[in-house]
Amino acid sequence: MSSPVLRFQSVSKSVPGGRILFDGLALEVEPGEHVAVRGESGVGKSTLLNLIAGLDDPDGGDIEVAGRALRDLDENGRTDLRRDTIGFVFQAFHILPHLSLVQNVALPLLLQKRPRHQALEAAGALLASVGLGDRRQSYSKELSGGELQRVAIARALVHKPRLILADEPTGNLDPETAGGVITLLGRAVRDGGAAMLLVTHSPAAAATADRELLLTRSGLVPKGG
Repeated sequence: MSSPVLRFQSVSKSVPGGRILFDGLALEVEPGEHVAVRGESGVGKSTLLNLIAGLDDPDGGDIEVAGRALRDLDENGRTDLRRDTIGFVFQAFHILPHLSLVQNVALPLLLQKRPRHQALEAAGALLASVGLGDRRQSYSKELSGGELQRVAIARALVHKPRLILADEPTGNLDPETAGGVITLLGRAVRDGGAAMLLVTHSPAAAATADRELLLTRSGLVPKGG
């Protein structure tokens, strides 16, 4: 039996002033599993992703990503983990305006010191897979919101991450485009065997997941639970 890609054990986190975001948080996400997390604004959904990425530390408990305990990693180790193991999809896209689309998508591979021609070739193939193969040399200012989100997905997937973190990836998109984005992410999970944690306000986006959880102060509660 394969090990979980992501494991939370008794994780707690509070914010300045002492307000508890969550306490005793437990979660396991398996390879090939798509888990959606919903919750009201301010409940700590973005903080949850920051903890997983090693950008913030819990007050208590343990977090493991791909079998590695974050508490055992220094800053360089966490940077390497993010670079090699995690793919991020952000609501705000974060496409670099001074780079062409193919350069944006190739960036994770270039950060891994892959040969430039290999990185650009892989990036071009990913752009084609999201329907933007003819826009390789375009820049972000020339694209619609839906197209930018597809570029962001290609960039998140190009290095074949074991864990995909998606933070409100459909928040700025119309319903039809949002549906296409979720389909693309779901295909990546199925075809690549990655695990995905999708944080969203959208009931429609959450409904596509294998599991839908509600983030509360006392933990992650299954939908209807």
